Amino acid sequence: MSEDQNNKSLYYPPGGILLWIIITLELLTFGMALVAFIYFSKDEPQLFHSSRLLLNTNLGITNTIVLLTSGFFMAIAANHFKTKDYTKVKLYLNLVLLSGLLFCGIKGFEFYHKFSAGLTLDSNVFFTFYWLLTGFHYIHVLVGLVIIGFLLRGINKNATLSHEDFEGGAAFWHMCDLIWLIVFPVIYLLA
Repeated sequence: MSEDQNNKSLYYPPGGILLWIIITLELLTFGMALVAFIYFSKDEPQLFHSSRLLLNTNLGITNTIVLLTSGFFMAIAANHFKTKDYTKVKLYLNLVLLSGLLFCGIKGFEFYHKFSAGLTLDSNVFFTFYWLLTGFHYIHVLVGLVIIGFLLRGINKNATLSHEDFEGGAAFWHMCDLIWLIVFPVIYLLA
């Protein structure tokens, strides 16, 4: 490794500084929305509590386990990418994809049932936050799945994928994990 590459790794986070600016902004956005959720829950504690009881906590817990498992698979894929074991990288990226699709399927099932029960964005303040936070997270997971697809495509093209690109994709996926680990307990358990 050249001196220039070594210095770059000291000053630039995995995936590049721009990606980490985006991740920081995303975390701040979700953080501010969750602070607002908690603030409004103090004004109407009974409404928030009764609305939370309409959520399926078991589906939320299942999705938490699925997403954490996908993050574990992504970490293993990243380790194999470093050692250039592309067969295992493909295996674990496919497991990330499957886990992400399972998350989306479970969340989509939950969304369908909420919508069918008339629990929409304008039902009350709780469900406004529920739909905005979980819907925005859902979109992030979909974007993450597209990124994972591009990583797999890069690996399938004779490993033409750069280390920085792979780390960037992994960092974005882990951001989705982190956001869900904050959103889930606040909405499903604390309200």
